[in-house]
Amino acid sequence: HKILREEGYRALFATRGEEALASANSQTPDLILLDVMMPDMDGHQVCIQLKADSRTREIPVIFITAMSEAEHETNGLSLGAVDYIAKPINPDIVRLRVKTHLELKAQRDYLADLSCRDGLTGIANRRRFDEYLDKEWRRAIRTRSPLSLILVDIDYFKPFNDHYGHTDGDECLRQVARTLAGTLDRPADLVARYGGEEFGGILPDTDIDGAARAADKMARAIRTLNIAHAHSRVADHVTISQGVATVIPLQDVP
Repeated sequence: HKILREEGYRALFATRGEEALASANSQTPDLILLDVMMPDMDGHQVCIQLKADSRTREIPVIFITAMSEAEHETNGLSLGAVDYIAKPINPDIVRLRVKTHLELKAQRDYLADLSCRDGLTGIANRRRFDEYLDKEWRRAIRTRSPLSLILVDIDYFKPFNDHYGHTDGDECLRQVARTLAGTLDRPADLVARYGGEEFGGILPDTDIDGAARAADKMARAIRTLNIAHAHSRVADHVTISQGVATVIPLQDVP
């Protein structure tokens, strides 16, 4: 704990398995150093629970143990740990291994983020939309809370492309995407490019009135952009149409 703080890391400390699990769920650390020998449940049991929970599954775990036998190391690695540090603790080894695994985690996070971003607009893509909807659907089942969706379509976008060209069409998509994403204030809310000129918003813990207000805020923000659209049948600038739905999920899949 002291070694990590000396290196400038923000370190959290827990002495029991249940406490460690609660801290991991609430704080989502980048790396967990886990002592095998702990009261109430050992480190192996804690690791099993970490890897069984989607919220903590991807957090790398390094076991710390006084047991040096090969079978103990094999058992820990088979549970999903990324490394082992033997007691007595060597501060230099701790520093180097923590640094290495944090760098690897940062690289994985960067690649995972790229795979979930739309290449044209920079916001979340359809893959991220589907994964997040599944995650929030399951969470809403557990908490019995409302989950709202907003589907957005740019009005008469094909005539826009035909008249102004695909370069301006792409820039229109980028502006609309950034603006839609900017209207949602809560970290849990997500806007993604659903496909073509379609976008989707996922709003956890939001009832129908809240979703309707969010949709209205989106529409007003797009109107404020005032992007000229000479061939729209509803306005002389770019507008959007929306659909809003809210449900308290009762089934395991959306």
